[in-house]
Amino acid sequence: MTAAVAVDLGKTGCRAVLWDGAGPTQAVHEAPGSPGLATDGGVEAARTAVLAAVRPLLARAPALRPSALCVGAAGAAAAPRAARDLAGLLLGELPADEVAVTSDAVTAHAGALGGRSGVVLAIGTGSVAVGIGDDGSYARVDGWGPWLGDEGSGAWIGAAGLRAALRAHDGRGPGTALLAAARERFGDPDRLPAALGRDGNPARTAASFAPDVARAAAAGDAPASAIVRDAATALGEAVLAAARRIGGDDLCVAVTGGLTGLGEPLLGPLRSTLAGFPRPLRLRPPLGDPLDGARLLTLDARTPHEPHVVRVRRAAPLPTAPTPPVPPPAVA
Repeated sequence: MTAAVAVDLGKTGCRAVLWDGAGPTQAVHEAPGSPGLATDGGVEAARTAVLAAVRPLLARAPALRPSALCVGAAGAAAAPRAARDLAGLLLGELPADEVAVTSDAVTAHAGALGGRSGVVLAIGTGSVAVGIGDDGSYARVDGWGPWLGDEGSGAWIGAAGLRAALRAHDGRGPGTALLAAARERFGDPDRLPAALGRDGNPARTAASFAPDVARAAAAGDAPASAIVRDAATALGEAVLAAARRIGGDDLCVAVTGGLTGLGEPLLGPLRSTLAGFPRPLRLRPPLGDPLDGARLLTLDARTPHEPHVVRVRRAAPLPTAPTPPVPPPAVA
């Protein structure tokens, strides 16, 4: 029996799942991630991460041989040669007839829209909009990190909320419930700069304040409401820019990521921004996650994502392992 392996390789973790014709054969296996294919030593680090995630799955299902494996890897879009090198290495070390490597943004897009064209907005600590058109045209908007972009993201909302809290603390700005919320979460406002960097990831720490900003906005706090409206506008503008660049009519838009948990205070103004686009943009829930997208791309090379996928195949398929003989029934 043949099967397929889907891999989601990020900078923090590497998730893998083994599928047969009926669905996942077991739970997702996770291993540490890698810094990204575009970094020095990125190919070897990615190889190590993928093998650590995939080999335990294969060991637990020795009767299944994957006919194909697809990896959605951080950094693949910026380093296509590294993507091809990784595919070749994995083909040499895993019992698959084909290995595909693409960007994790492409697998996330394919999973969210079920392999269709459209725009996927991913909003968490950071934010990025990815559009893929019917003709394979590709647009990536924002995702420039917390210092240069990621407008409307969790880090952006949280940092704006903390700035509003400190303005109120100083007497430079209007009173806001955000000051009390910041004090409750981080302690003395005078120590807030140190608290923001205490775990070495200020963007992630700032993003932890985004739910407080959304709650204050839902309660009618004016500074918080303005921040959330501005975030929704920025996110909507990213989606519209991606939609303009890929063209097409009646585009689907899916929104993914942890920030969707903020609900209507953010998503309501976002829908209003999208309504101003001259062509229909249909906002829909995501159909799946990056692992679903990677699985879909192992099985179907006819999606609009294909121009962005590197595939390496064996010259001849590996022989199928013989089925163990069924022992004769015991004679009483």
